[in-house]
Amino acid sequence: MAKVTITQVKSIIDRPKSQKLTIQALGLGKINKSVTVEKTPQIAGMINKVHNLVEVKDI
Repeated sequence: MAKVTITQVKSIIDRPKSQKLTIQALGLGKINKSVTVEKTPQIAGMINKVHNLVEVKDI
């Protein structure tokens, strides 16, 4: 599968609890932290849920 790099670019302060938990599930939590993961349908759904807080790059 393809891999993607997800970088958190905005804070989770004053965001709904579901978005905070999704950021945590992706392995993020601090601004400018990045993770590289396989692009599965589950990860794509998580990215879609917090698209306004993260930046995604295909590898």
